[in-house]
This record gives sequence, C-alpha cells and structure tokens, in this order.
Amino acid sequence: MAPIIPLVMMPEGKDSKIISINAGSSLLNRLRSMGFIENTLLKVKRVINGSLIVSLNGCDYALGMGMASKIMVQEYSA
Repeated sequence: MAPIIPLVMMPEGKDSKIISINAGSSLLNRLRSMGFIENTLLKVKRVINGSLIVSLNGCDYALGMGMASKIMVQEYSA
C-alpha cells in the first residue's frame, strides 16, 4: 500500500486519491465546494512556480503550495 503524503509531494503525472484534508473550516469548505472530497481521484498535471495544476472531476485547478500541503493523498493505480 502506498504511503499517505501531502499533495505537494506527489510527482507530475501521477494519479492519487484524496485521503483527508487537514485545514480550518473556511479552507475546508472552499476545497469541498470545488470537489476536493475524501476518496476522490485527482492527478497532478504540472508544478509551475510554486503552484500545482491538478485535474479533478474533469476540471483543472491551480493550487498554491500552502493549500496543497493540507491535502493528504495516496498514489492510486487502477
């Protein structure tokens, strides 16, 4: 079983599954409204100048490193 790591440590091109979000209620609500929910699959598409571009449910999102460090993921292989 793959280790659980912060999203910022996931390499480009890897599929992962959201395990938990360790954030305050305001950020947690914002991320959940965007679709960042436990057991959801996502992919890190690019890491650019301290931001991550991730694909989630058919949409691309740009996340800063601080926000992405609060999202705990596990590598996923179908």
